[in-house]
Amino acid sequence: QVQVVESGGGLVQPGGSLRLSCAASGINFKIYELAWYCQAPGKERELVAQISSGGNTDYSDSVKGRFTISRDDAKNTLRLEMKSLKPEDTAVYYCNMYREGRDGRLLYDHWGQGTQVTVSS
Repeated sequence: QVQVVESGGGLVQPGGSLRLSCAASGINFKIYELAWYCQAPGKERELVAQISSGGNTDYSDSVKGRFTISRDDAKNTLRLEMKSLKPEDTAVYYCNMYREGRDGRLLYDHWGQGTQVTVSS
């Protein structure tokens, strides 16, 4: 049984930092592509950052230079270091773990339950 569990959200003041973690079980973690998404109230879920099975990273323009995505394949854990947080970063953050076939079709797609991040003074 696959389990994906986020942790680390909370309330932080503007300019502060948070570290999100996502622990997975029941999958061969190291071969999965990993990503963090966020969804603010009334908005669609959007990609924040992603990291490939080979360690290549990519970020949305809104978080580039402030957030760092990393993975620990030995611990089956995905992390998101969030610095210089802004009120507009307030959202539910979800981790996503997926695999694609050679033709680009989605073979496996696992999501966590989400963790709330609130940036407010």
